[in-house]
Amino acid sequence: MTARSGRATVTALSRTHGPTSPAAAFDPDLPAPQRRIRLTAALPPALQELLAQGRTDRRPRFGEDGFDGMIELWSPPAGVTAAQAALARQTLVELSDTVLAPADSDHLLGRVLTLLSHFPAKGLSPEVERMMALDWAEDLGEYPAWVIDAAARHWRRSRKWRPSIAEMRALCEELCAPERGLADRLQALANAAPCGETGPDPRASATGAATAALRRMG
Repeated sequence: MTARSGRATVTALSRTHGPTSPAAAFDPDLPAPQRRIRLTAALPPALQELLAQGRTDRRPRFGEDGFDGMIELWSPPAGVTAAQAALARQTLVELSDTVLAPADSDHLLGRVLTLLSHFPAKGLSPEVERMMALDWAEDLGEYPAWVIDAAARHWRRSRKWRPSIAEMRALCEELCAPERGLADRLQALANAAPCGETGPDPRASATGAATAALRRMG
């Protein structure tokens, strides 16, 4: 799907269904491109226009082993007003508190323990298994429940061995890339306000809440 056809679909959805909230429009069972389209169509029209006017640059990414693919860097259009930035910040808070909210600690721990039970490791005591699960919960605590569930489902159906934490984190990053990409663009719009009128990143508080929950769980 091209950027032009994507914007046309968003516009059509907005006109057909009218504005709604990101949480109400979100459906984790849809393919990633459709999830992104529905979320964008649920944004206030002013933000949709700003997102369509932004500029996307593709640049090479280099890792420890050299070239690691291309990344997209999005820049907001010039002239974003304080009111528009405030609207972007408000929408980002809603997105962070709903679609991208970290999973409940009990749900996360239960999902991790269940996934690992499908790939039993020999010679580990139940206590060691639980401690390992707590490590998993800590390292996956930033991801929403729907991402954790989708990652576990994908791994069960496509792999024959026990996953590592790094593999599961990479899978979670891939699964929520559209939603996090939209959040990054909203943050860029929020930061484009006149000097002194930007607010804190709402995702930082969400991450802090997840960390506190994991500490209580331990």
